[in-house]
Amino acid sequence: MLSTKRPLTILGTVALLLLIPLVAMQFTSDVNWSLNDFVVAGILLVGVGFAVDLILRKGRTPNKKLLWISAIIVLFLLIWAELAVGVFGSPLAGS
Repeated sequence: MLSTKRPLTILGTVALLLLIPLVAMQFTSDVNWSLNDFVVAGILLVGVGFAVDLILRKGRTPNKKLLWISAIIVLFLLIWAELAVGVFGSPLAGS
């Protein structure tokens, strides 16, 4: 059974991370996120958080856990970079 503390910690961390661009938008015009940006970022961050939590709970060996968590983080960073600036020129970035 999944304890209620872990999901709340993950969701709280995601909320705190999303507050960074929200606060930055109040002080500079360099950060200009729309509601869609916050929704997509929230979905990505929650997905990464719960995937890492699942691996930490179900992974068998520390080496396999590290490998899977590293793969998830690299995939997250690639998706984030593509959505942010269109590194690969895919339709996801609006290219």
